[in-house]
Amino acid sequence: MQDSTILIADDDAGIRTVLNHALGRMGYRVRVTSNASTLWRWAKDGEGDLVITDVVMPDENIFDLLPRIKQARPTLPVIVMSAQNTLLTAVKAAEQGAYEYLPKPFDLNELTALVSRALSTAARAGTVAEAPEPEPAQGEKMPLIGRSAAMQEIYRILARLMSTDLTVMIVGESGTGKELVARALHDYGKRRGKPFVAVNMAAIPRDLIESELFGHEKGSFTGANARAQGRFEQAHGGTLFLDEIGDMPLEAQTRLLRVLQEGEYTTVGGRTSIRTDVRIVAATNRDLRQLIAQGLFREDLYYRLNVVPLRLPPLRERVEDVPDLVRHFLDQGEKSGGPRKMFDAGAMDLLKAHRWPGNVRELENLVKRIAALYADEFIGEEIVRAELVEPDRGSSLAGAEVPQSESLAEAIERHLTRYFRSYGDGLPPPGLYDQVLREMERPLLTLALGATRGNQIKASHLLGLNRNTLRKKIRDLEIEVIRSPKLS
Repeated sequence: MQDSTILIADDDAGIRTVLNHALGRMGYRVRVTSNASTLWRWAKDGEGDLVITDVVMPDENIFDLLPRIKQARPTLPVIVMSAQNTLLTAVKAAEQGAYEYLPKPFDLNELTALVSRALSTAARAGTVAEAPEPEPAQGEKMPLIGRSAAMQEIYRILARLMSTDLTVMIVGESGTGKELVARALHDYGKRRGKPFVAVNMAAIPRDLIESELFGHEKGSFTGANARAQGRFEQAHGGTLFLDEIGDMPLEAQTRLLRVLQEGEYTTVGGRTSIRTDVRIVAATNRDLRQLIAQGLFREDLYYRLNVVPLRLPPLRERVEDVPDLVRHFLDQGEKSGGPRKMFDAGAMDLLKAHRWPGNVRELENLVKRIAALYADEFIGEEIVRAELVEPDRGSSLAGAEVPQSESLAEAIERHLTRYFRSYGDGLPPPGLYDQVLREMERPLLTLALGATRGNQIKASHLLGLNRNTLRKKIRDLEIEVIRSPKLS
C-alpha cells in the first residue's frame, strides 16, 4: 500500500517533520496540518487512506471530531496519539472507533509498522469496523495512575478489552492494583451500570467458598437457616472478580469450571440449574503453574480463566510513576480536608530508590502516614528516611542486617514488625503465614544443603526431614543443589 496517502494532524512541528520524512521515505504520500479543521476538510472530501492525529489540537479536541470523521468515512483508519498518557485517553480512543492509540513519546519503528498493518488490514477487509455508539462519559476520575511504558501497555490492552466479555486473568504481586484494573474493565466496559462483585478467596473459610459463590438453600448445612444468594447471583449481568484465585479449594474449582463451560450452576443443596450471565475477571499473586504441578489447581480451569493474561508490573519496575502516584495520594488527602503537602526532590529520589515490597499499596500508606504525622508542608528526605522501610534484599519480609546478639525469634519479630508498619493503619494481604514459612524455608534448606556440600541424605538428617520430603521441597522451591561448600 505504498501508494497510499496519509493525513497527519499535530500542532507540534517537530513531530510533523519527523513523520513526514519517515513515511515519505517508505513511499507514502503525506499531507500534514497543525489544526483539526483542515483535517476534517480533507477527510470529508474523501482524501487520505489513513489518519495519524494528536488528541489536543489548537481549534478542537480530536475526540469531538472523530465521530464526525467516522460517520463521513467509516472505513478510514485513524491512529490517535497523545501525551495525556492515561487509561481514560486509551478508552476514549477505543470508544470513538480509533484503529489504535499510541502514547507520546512514541517509537518511530512501532508507528511505521502500525501504519503498514492498518493499511493492509483495511485493504484486505475492504472495510474497518465502524465506531461504536459513544457511551455516556465516565467523568475524569483516574482509575489507574502512571505514564511509564509499562503502564501504557496496560492501558492499551485494557482499552481493547472494554468492549468484550473475554475472561481476564490478572497476575501481579500484592499491592499492584489488581482490583483497580478489574474495576476499570467493568466501569469502562459494556457492563457498566450492572453489579461489580468482588470476592477474595483467601479471606473466606475454605468450607464456605462454594456457598459464598453459588449460594445455598435452607437446611443445606448446619446453620443454613434461610436461602442465601451467592456472588454469581449477585453479579448477574455484571462482573464477578475472583481475587486470589489460587487459594480456591479443588472442590470449588470443579464447580467453577462447570459454570465456565456450561454457563449454569446449582446452589449448595439445590437441584435446579441456574443460568448465569457474568464476566469473570480472576487475579492471583501466586504461580498457578506451580500449583498445577503440585496438584493444587486444575489445569483445565487455568486455561478457562487464562483467556487473556494481564501482568501488572511491580512498582520497582515503573519507579518513574512514583512522583505521579505521590501527588495523587497527596491530592486525595487534601480533598478530604487534610493540609497541603509536597515532597522535595531529595525525598522523591529516596522514594524512587526504594524497592517497594508492598508496591503501590505500601507507597500509599507511607504517603498518608507522613501527611498525617508531620506538620511540615514540604517533606524532606530526612522525614522520608525516618519513615521508610529499608529496601529489601530479595525478600518482601527482609530488612536490615541482624545484630549478632539477636536471637532468631527476635529477628523474625523485628522483621515482621517492620513489615506490618509499612502498611500503616491497614493490614498486609492475606496469606502471611504461608509467605513467612516460604521465605524462611528457602534459605534454611539452601544453607543446610551448602553445609552438607549438596548431600541430600545428610541434609535431610540435619533438618530432621524425610529424604523424599526434602526432594519435593527442593523441587517446589526451585533450589539449585551445588555440591560445594556454601558456609565458611
